[in-house]
Amino acid sequence: MMSHTIECLECGATLNLASDLMLGEILACPDCAVELEVVSLDPIQVDLAPMEVEDWGE
Repeated sequence: MMSHTIECLECGATLNLASDLMLGEILACPDCAVELEVVSLDPIQVDLAPMEVEDWGE
């Protein structure tokens, strides 16, 4: 089983990825807490996760 790592897009920290990583999964950087979304599995690529917008019932 291969383990993979990626670099945080915000702070450059190394994130260790689980072997059962799924497309669309949200990862939190352990150093800066930014949320990253898995956008590709082959090769593994991440992008900043979209911010959730609260509609406050509107």
